[in-house]
Amino acid sequence: MDWFRPILGNLTRRLGGAYSSSSSLPLRRTLELLTLVFFLAITSSVISQFLTNNSLSSTRRSSCHFPAIFNFGDSNSDTGGKSAAFHRLPYPNGETFFHKPSGRYCDGKVIVDFIAERLGLPYLGAYLDSIGTNFRHGANFATGGSTIQSVDVKVFEAGFSPISLEIQILQFKQFKARTDELFNDEASSLDLKNSLPRPEDFSKALYTFDIGQNDLHFGLKATGEEQLKASFPKTIGTFAQAIKELYQLGARVFWIHNTGPIGCLPFSVIIYSPKPENMDQIGCVKSHNEVAKEFNTQLHQRVSQLRVQLPDAVITYVDIYSAKYSLISEAKKYGFGNPLEQCCGHYKDYYVQCGKKAMVNGSEIVGNACSDPLVYINWDGVHYSHAANRWVAHRIQDGSLSDPKIPIAQACHNPDNSS
Repeated sequence: MDWFRPILGNLTRRLGGAYSSSSSLPLRRTLELLTLVFFLAITSSVISQFLTNNSLSSTRRSSCHFPAIFNFGDSNSDTGGKSAAFHRLPYPNGETFFHKPSGRYCDGKVIVDFIAERLGLPYLGAYLDSIGTNFRHGANFATGGSTIQSVDVKVFEAGFSPISLEIQILQFKQFKARTDELFNDEASSLDLKNSLPRPEDFSKALYTFDIGQNDLHFGLKATGEEQLKASFPKTIGTFAQAIKELYQLGARVFWIHNTGPIGCLPFSVIIYSPKPENMDQIGCVKSHNEVAKEFNTQLHQRVSQLRVQLPDAVITYVDIYSAKYSLISEAKKYGFGNPLEQCCGHYKDYYVQCGKKAMVNGSEIVGNACSDPLVYINWDGVHYSHAANRWVAHRIQDGSLSDPKIPIAQACHNPDNSS
């Protein structure tokens, strides 16, 4: 109790310095007790205020309340764009969750669906789907087969989509401009406005990206590994330009997936048939995965540069590669079967796409699905199954594989800023 004796001495002198030491003993004890009570009251108040402020700050950090999601990508996050624009995907696509074709290259949900669920938002409708689509909580500009690089004749003839990332950004610009016009037009119907994001939602929305895999597929097919690697700075520069354009339009929160282990896709393992020296410990095409990792390294570096160039943006880089490779390498541990086998379609001695037909030795063969898709990591040779997408989505949403390490529910806050 020595720390408050100076205070006690001052109080004693003020209340009566004429008292003798023996006569003032009860007074001293009373003052000690009062001082202790006073100190504890102040301390309790300070601690309470500190905890309250921390609690409020934590609440702010954990409650982003995104009103919408705008997604850009390829078939890994397509929710119906290519299906609406070109041809509807056949059954058994969609069988596990939607119980009908849903425009997704999957038996159920893709990762962006699980992200929407986590944020309490509806599944994203495809921007190109004009029938019965509500865009109140965002839009999906991803289309199967899309690339980051602009599509030229070679890319198109190789079977990739003409709707590159550049086109998707142009579509977003038109979507935003038309939305602003309709909200500013007093003659616009309330029903129409209720099916679109509010103008202020664009700056509060989450902007997600999952694209780049097809750039790697095209390069491996058309040019080879070394020339493909040499193209990365240009390709990633195009990606960075897309982020900058969205930033100029008011976008502030970005959630960017890197690309997965393409050498582990059943399609790659079958088509490229790796030799023992080019096969990793689980049977994947080692050099293809090395290409993907180099792409991811350069993408990560560019994202770090964007944080400096766009100071008001909050950009999260998500290591999808590690999540998917972990699942594939420990498939049995997580209840899956052979991770290098697909559930739907056939790629080995003959080729038939999932849900489609092909003539094999004069007989018609249908690309049917397996009996239990939930034990397969890969759905159709290229795309992940509903069960695998669910596992990966849950793995990345807590932020443990992100830079910065921030959960998706907190992705609107700069981790260096407590507010």
